[in-house]
This record gives sequence, structure tokens and C-alpha cells, in this order.
Amino acid sequence: MTLPLLRNIPDSLETARLLIRVPQAGDGPALNAAVCDSLDELRPWMPWAQQPPSLDESEEVARQARVQFLERSNIMLLLTLKGTDTIIGGSGLHRIDWDVPRFEIGYWRRTGYEGQGYVAEAVGGITAFAFDVLGAQRVEIRMDGRNLRSRAVAERAGYYLEGELRQDSRAVDGSLRSTLVFSLLPDEYRRRIADGREGG
Repeated sequence: MTLPLLRNIPDSLETARLLIRVPQAGDGPALNAAVCDSLDELRPWMPWAQQPPSLDESEEVARQARVQFLERSNIMLLLTLKGTDTIIGGSGLHRIDWDVPRFEIGYWRRTGYEGQGYVAEAVGGITAFAFDVLGAQRVEIRMDGRNLRSRAVAERAGYYLEGELRQDSRAVDGSLRSTLVFSLLPDEYRRRIADGREGG
């Protein structure tokens, strides 16, 4: 098995409308604007989106993400419209276990870009990247069971609801939450591709 640090992994991929890439130094201001635009929608679900970040904090996030990518410990991704520098959301491959390999996809969308299928398109592209490039044997999507929009993305992208972890953790507001676990395995992914039903 190739050691994680020795893996040659591209730092970007493309879908029909999106360039999906690892952050780099200098992305802080654009990332900051996208997050600040979206705080009201993100606040119920994302612990990191409770207060507006400073420009320095957003720049630090971008630079840390680049370091983590080089370490192969986490792959944070920015969703940008092709031909522009506009960040319309974020995603990534997290909780990586290279021994399997196993990944978890997370995602958020910038306010003002809802209803256009961008996140489902991104998840479809990142799913293909995980299986086709990284050799994934399992990809997961987890969310608060009350987050209906997030659930709809997982279902549209072709993931299977594996189960519900009932009252397994605390939500951002301190209430008990249940976590839905969606997953996709290589044979299921290939079957979807053959059937022409890939997400996006």
C-alpha cells in the first residue's frame, strides 16, 4: 500500500459548472466573504459558523487546509464557478482512513446559490474523485437528521441511508441530535455509473 504522504493526488477537479480545488494562500478574503454571506443558514448546523470570522482567521483556515492536504490528513475543497474566482460553497473529504481507504464528504452552500443543484453536482464529482482517483472502498455522508436539505443532497447523489444514530451527540444549540449515516461502496458506485444515474 502506498503511504499517504507519497500519494500523488491532484489538488483540483472539475464538473460541468464547477472548479473544485484545495484552498491556497490568499484565499482568505474570498472564503471570508462566502462564509459571512451564509452565516444565517449555516449557524444551525455548523459549529464553525457561529460568529463572523475575521479576515486573518479565514486566511489561516485556507493555509491550514493546504498543509493538511499536503499531509494527506484532510482534503478541504472550495467550490468555485468555472471561469471565475467566486466561491459558492465548500466541501471536502474528511475523517480519512487510508487503510481502508474510507472518506466522509461534508458540504455547505453559499447563500444566494440555492436551488441550482451546485452542491449535488459537487458531491457527484467528489464521489467520483474518491472512488476513481483515491481508490475509496467506502464513502460516507453524515448529517443532523433535521437537516432536510443536506439529506436531499445525499439522496440525489445516490447514497444509501445506512442507519440513524439516535441521540448520539449534541447539536450546535445544545439539544440532542440524531445523526443519519449515508454511504456508498465501489460496486454501488460503478452500478450507478453504468446505469447513467451518477449524482450531479
